Amino acid sequence: MMTTRREFDQGLEKLHNLIIEMGSFVEGALVNAMSALGNLDVERAKQVIAQDPNLNQMEEKITEIGSKLIATQQPVAKDLRRILSSFKIASDLERMGDLSVDIAKVVLRLDGQELIKPLIDLPRMAEIVQQMTYESIQSFVQENVDLAYKMAKDDDQVDALYGQITRELYALMMENPRNITQSSLLSFVGRYLERYGDHATNIGESVVYLVTGNRPDLNV
Repeated sequence: MMTTRREFDQGLEKLHNLIIEMGSFVEGALVNAMSALGNLDVERAKQVIAQDPNLNQMEEKITEIGSKLIATQQPVAKDLRRILSSFKIASDLERMGDLSVDIAKVVLRLDGQELIKPLIDLPRMAEIVQQMTYESIQSFVQENVDLAYKMAKDDDQVDALYGQITRELYALMMENPRNITQSSLLSFVGRYLERYGDHATNIGESVVYLVTGNRPDLNV
């Protein structure tokens, strides 16, 4: 029986480490995608897109390890919640990686253009959601419910910035029809970052569920 528990704990540790690795990967992808956008660096954007399958493989590994633990160990209570939370967090991180890829694809579509305005609020949004990613993983590592709840407050800032960006870009479209295509693409980036923040908030919800057994709705 002790051997079985030791194997189970080793499996949980693998899940734990993979979640941390995914979080770090996702942060890096966002930083690179936003850097590519700010500099209209097509090569860097292509790197973000090319590396995305690595994240998918990590999520698959988490599913594989967790499913095996459930099948062979039949965990209950917090042990089961830990595995189920790992599945949900991995899914949210994978979607966050996809959103960084979406930003990188915008860079490819802007190839050969100049930015119609200096980017101020989009990088600010990206900074906040990057910090949210880091803190959401820290809340998981530390099982820190207070840090998990902080996601909701941070997400309010992201939503406010997104509203501001949308209004500014709409004004630029009205000012000059030639701005419409690029304004639309930059608005998409704002939407991707807003959704990215929602997924970080979802991770906070998963941490609260892991610790308490109840899942709150922080995306309100």
